Amino acid sequence: MKVIVFGATGTIGHLAVENLLAAGHEVTAFARSPERLELTSDKLRRVAGDALVAQDVASAIKGHDAVIVTLGAGASRKSVIRSVGTRNVIAGMKQHSVKRLICQSTLGAHESWSNLNFFWKRIMFGALLRPVFKDYELQEELVRASGLDWTIVRPAAFTDGPATGGYKVGFGPQERDLTLKISRADIAAFLSRQLSDLTFLNRAVGISH
Repeated sequence: MKVIVFGATGTIGHLAVENLLAAGHEVTAFARSPERLELTSDKLRRVAGDALVAQDVASAIKGHDAVIVTLGAGASRKSVIRSVGTRNVIAGMKQHSVKRLICQSTLGAHESWSNLNFFWKRIMFGALLRPVFKDYELQEELVRASGLDWTIVRPAAFTDGPATGGYKVGFGPQERDLTLKISRADIAAFLSRQLSDLTFLNRAVGISH
């Protein structure tokens, strides 16, 4: 399958690219500076572009079978890269008749808010990262309304370490027995598997230890 990853040099994106290549996919890494991706493969193509520029995005999507969005804003608390970039991705997919969209969001968005504890509700997403959180929620709304074959993946807080596979998947908003943490490697592996696993087609799925 030909797959393009937006945000390919981010902490999740580059691991997703690694997983996709290992699974035998042809991968396009889209980022402002894709040369930062220290991977070598004859199935890897790098495309430099800005997710905030609609033409950059649409041109890059042409010819692909699926799109994975792992857009992030780094340390910025005011960036709208997730919502605006995803809006551009959706428009580009429709322009080039690409249907499969896998989008990384965050646990806590919309109905999963009740999965969070006091710290995340009141301090992190309630205060320090409130603009970031609102951008995640807008991103999800755009994906849900897109008419595409989408899956939204909602990971808990990122940690380092290897993929373990030993995390909870698809729990409801009433689930409280969560550490609210998951490794970046586990997130990337889960994102990559959604290309062939349609269990969560047109659904938002939470993942967390």
